[in-house]
Amino acid sequence: MQLVIISGKGGTGKTTVAASFAYLSQKSIKVDCDVDASNLHIILGGEDLDKKPYIGAKLAHIDPEKCIQCGACEKVCRFDAIKNFMIEPLKCEGCGACKVVCPNGAIILEDEITGDTLITKTDRGLLSRAEMVIGAEGSGKLVTQVRKNAMKHKREDEWVIMDGTPGIGCAVMASITGCDVALIVVEPTQSGINDFERVYALTKHFGIKAFVCINKYDINKNISTEIEKLCEREGIEVLGKIPFDPCVKSAVNALKPIVSYEESKAGKEIINIWNVFKNKYEEE
Repeated sequence: MQLVIISGKGGTGKTTVAASFAYLSQKSIKVDCDVDASNLHIILGGEDLDKKPYIGAKLAHIDPEKCIQCGACEKVCRFDAIKNFMIEPLKCEGCGACKVVCPNGAIILEDEITGDTLITKTDRGLLSRAEMVIGAEGSGKLVTQVRKNAMKHKREDEWVIMDGTPGIGCAVMASITGCDVALIVVEPTQSGINDFERVYALTKHFGIKAFVCINKYDINKNISTEIEKLCEREGIEVLGKIPFDPCVKSAVNALKPIVSYEESKAGKEIINIWNVFKNKYEEE
């Protein structure tokens, strides 16, 4: 069973729910697919067992000794990455067009390390994650690698619980492809509805069963009702509605999952949502 927790935008409480599920299920391997802003390990803690550099792109380099300064590379570059016969690394897309047109073989494409993949041992099981270089591209490919690393360590009877990427970009597609179930975390705002519709359309496109939970539902009960009606029309089951709870802020500041706070209203509802979901898909 592969469960991914996603949202139409950042800041809806997706990681709060994902971290809680990871905490509640010891019989699972955890995956942080949000490689652009990985933070699941901050809540779960633990010790890194393995760390490897990840080569996610190519970068062009000009050999000044071979360069005859003909200017062909600068003319063909669509990204304005070549000026005065030098490559600007932040603009180079590694497409290789400059290498093709260079008459003297002065340009080479070199592997670029765009981040590190890590396996972290936590009190609640193994966590596969990544630390991406700031500004690096190829987050979708890195997500795929993080998921592959998790599957190498997965036991036959373990679930895979993934903190997905927010939005609908390529990293989200890499997060949800091949998953069995997606839990979409929605916030009761007008933009939250629009974001939900887009990400739900993505799960439908990939044929993934989707459930919904509404976070901070009581800050706007009218829109929460609107979301429930939308889910009813689309045949999506709402597993639960999480109330606004100041205790969540305390949990975040303490770097702990909210479900570890017995007095938390939000934590109790997340536990209920987890139990409902678990009853639907019993761990084998």
